Amino acid sequence: MAQANAMPQPMAIPGVSKIIAIGSGKGGVGKTTVSVNLAIALAKLGHRVGLVDADIYGPNVPLMMGSSRPPSVTEGNMIVPNLTHGIKTISVGYISPGDKPLMMRGPMLHQIVRQFLQQVQWGELDYLIIDLPPGTGDVVLSLVQTVPLTGAVVVSTPSDVSLEDARKALEMFSQVNVKVLGIVENMSHFTCPHCSNQIDIFSKGGAERTAAQFNVPFLGSIELIPSIREGGDTGMPVALAGPKSAQASEFYAIAEKLKQLAEEAASTDTEVIEIQ
Repeated sequence: MAQANAMPQPMAIPGVSKIIAIGSGKGGVGKTTVSVNLAIALAKLGHRVGLVDADIYGPNVPLMMGSSRPPSVTEGNMIVPNLTHGIKTISVGYISPGDKPLMMRGPMLHQIVRQFLQQVQWGELDYLIIDLPPGTGDVVLSLVQTVPLTGAVVVSTPSDVSLEDARKALEMFSQVNVKVLGIVENMSHFTCPHCSNQIDIFSKGGAERTAAQFNVPFLGSIELIPSIREGGDTGMPVALAGPKSAQASEFYAIAEKLKQLAEEAASTDTEVIEIQ
């Protein structure tokens, strides 16, 4: 007899090869900036990429991707994602744009997450990147119950406050049996434009030490530079400049490491349930 309180079984998305969640223990560490630029870097490297903005309360992907067009819906009630910079994207910000906040409880969040994953016409994708909300709440639990994740990436600044919450995110992924593919240190340092000295505004190296402590890969450090912020504010992320750009090169280096780790994780995945 089946148990009455059995957990929902995650189901694969037809045509989607690898699903990677990008999270953080707290807000303000540049998680969406990393998600957007890694998605673009993977696409520029020749992969088919989708991007889910799962931050329902604070959706920033539309602004950073420079797209605000509401998605269309097919006769079969499937959502057609927006195609921006070569990436298929979906966000609640396309449906409810502007400054009006969305106020909803857990069950509604679960429904939106399921729709964004299983009712979107993703087609064939090599990577589906999921930009998670900060913290360890309902959306993450809904996600792991809905689809089998290839793995997760944790983003943190090097400050002790940020790292304290990043460790909570690492423990959360461990508890829900999601493999952590690595940690990214964002806003690692700032190079003075006048004297060229490095200034460690938020400290430096803390994420790498945390990665070693938790025995997970360290994917790389991203410098605090104005062009990254400007790219996000104008909908033209720096990764669009390509791997030879000084401002974008680290995103491409991280994307290359992530590709290898995701391939290794996918090759050891257990069999998942396919949607009929």
